[in-house]
Amino acid sequence: MDPIPIFWAAATLAIVTSCAALATRYGVEIAVGVFTALTVLANLIAAKTIALGPFIAPAAVLVYASTFLMTDILSELFGKEKARLAVWTGFLANLVMLVSILIAVRWSASPVMDPELAASFDAIFGFAPRVIAASMFAYLVSQHHDVWAYGFWRDKTDGRHLWLRNNASTMASQAIDTVIFISLAFYAVLPNSVLVQMMVGQYVIKLLIAALDTPFMYLAVAAARKAR
Repeated sequence: MDPIPIFWAAATLAIVTSCAALATRYGVEIAVGVFTALTVLANLIAAKTIALGPFIAPAAVLVYASTFLMTDILSELFGKEKARLAVWTGFLANLVMLVSILIAVRWSASPVMDPELAASFDAIFGFAPRVIAASMFAYLVSQHHDVWAYGFWRDKTDGRHLWLRNNASTMASQAIDTVIFISLAFYAVLPNSVLVQMMVGQYVIKLLIAALDTPFMYLAVAAARKAR
C-alpha cells in the first residue's frame, strides 16, 4: 500500500493536534485560523483525484476530514460557540477565495505568460458553479451538525467517553457531508450507480480517517491541559 496517504493524514492530524496546545496558551484564534486554512486548502486541491486502495476520491478528502477533528477540539476545549465561529470564518474565507479565483480566471493573462500555463490555470480553477454551491452547502450543514452532535454526546455521557463523542459526531457529520455534496453536485449528471459508488468510496476513506484521529483527539486534550 502506498505510504503517502498514511503519512499525509498522520502529519495533518498531528498539526491540528499541536494547535490545541498553542491555542490554549496563546489564544483560540490560532485554532480558528488553522481550521480556516484547512477548509480553503481543501477546496484548492479538490480538483485532483487520488486512489486509496480500490477507492477514488478527491485529494482534499484527507485535509477536509481533519477539519472535523479541529471542530471537536474547539468544542471540547473552548466551547461550541468558538467551534461555530470557526465554521463561519471558514465559510467566509472560502467565499473570498472563490470570488478572487473567479476574477483571476476571467482576467486575461498578460502577453508574457506562457499560453499553455494560462490555459492550465483556467482549467484547474474554472470551478463549475453547481459543484461550488454543493460544496459550500454541504460544508455548512455537516460542520454545524458536527458541533451540535459533539455537544449532544458530551451532555449525554456527562463529559465521559471522549472517544464516543469524537467518533459519533464525526462519522455522522461525514456521512451528511458526503451524501449532500455528491447528490447536489452530480445528480442527473452521472448514473445513480456511480453516485452510490462515489458516496461509499469517499465515506469509507473518511471513516478510516475518523478512526485514525481518535488518539490525536486524546493527545490534543492532554497537550492543552499541560499548556495551561
